[in-house]
Amino acid sequence: RLVRSLGAGMIVLLDRGFDDATLIAELAATKADLLVRLKSNRKLPVARRYHDGSFLSQIGTTRVRIVECEITIATTAGRHTGVYRMATTLLDHQRFPALHIVQLHPERWEVETVYLELKSSILGGRVLRARTPASIAQEVYALLATYQILRIAMADAVATVADVDPDRAS
Repeated sequence: RLVRSLGAGMIVLLDRGFDDATLIAELAATKADLLVRLKSNRKLPVARRYHDGSFLSQIGTTRVRIVECEITIATTAGRHTGVYRMATTLLDHQRFPALHIVQLHPERWEVETVYLELKSSILGGRVLRARTPASIAQEVYALLATYQILRIAMADAVATVADVDPDRAS
């Protein structure tokens, strides 16, 4: 269902679990751009290197640009630094420098944060109470509406503080 919703001007952010040549080709055929984190064992040919450190390659039938970077993730549990490799269909290294591509990757985590907040904070670890498909849909929409209201309030509160990204509010 995702494929029929995509088109030019969109970007799809994918985790390494979606590092699949067939899926990448299917998504790229929609004219939406992609940014997918690659599995560490994927071997890729280097067709051309760019001055920003990225290089042109191919995954199956899809031309991609590969960006390698070192990312440090800091949480309350500590810090973890790892090397990430990402493939993108944003091939123009001058219009889309490697640094900008790397900065897109954390945006993918926002969806996971939403799910975590819904499960852990709003639901408090409880399961949905509804028992029919229609009731489940209604309960999920109610949870999403509640979450959206909370995020708007957080963003409004953060907007009063200079140079703070609303994504940092929790």
